[in-house]
Amino acid sequence: MTKPLLTGVLKTWKEDRGFGFITPDNGGRDVFIHISSLGETSRRPIPGDIIHYQVTRDRQGKFRAINASIEGVAVNGAKNSPTNENSTLRWGLLVGLGLLIVTVVAFFYLRSGGFI
Repeated sequence: MTKPLLTGVLKTWKEDRGFGFITPDNGGRDVFIHISSLGETSRRPIPGDIIHYQVTRDRQGKFRAINASIEGVAVNGAKNSPTNENSTLRWGLLVGLGLLIVTVVAFFYLRSGGFI
């Protein structure tokens, strides 16, 4: 069963420590959020941001945000992003070029009977 997606406003954020608290739209106690629950966003959160999140309980029984995102802020590192596709293509071309160079060097080495 999937946890429901909740929404709230980032009330506080401690940049130096990488955490803050969300005030849920549906009321109730503030929810702890750690930077790791936001994945790879294009910017850091700031107070006043609208946060979409799921909630879980930690070992002490306190609520904590997980699988969170900042409304209107892009997520970096998406699997099908153009940046990753270009990076994969670039690596493929470099590997192919490397194999071509090794093949040409081996061909001339064998053809000449070895290097002097």
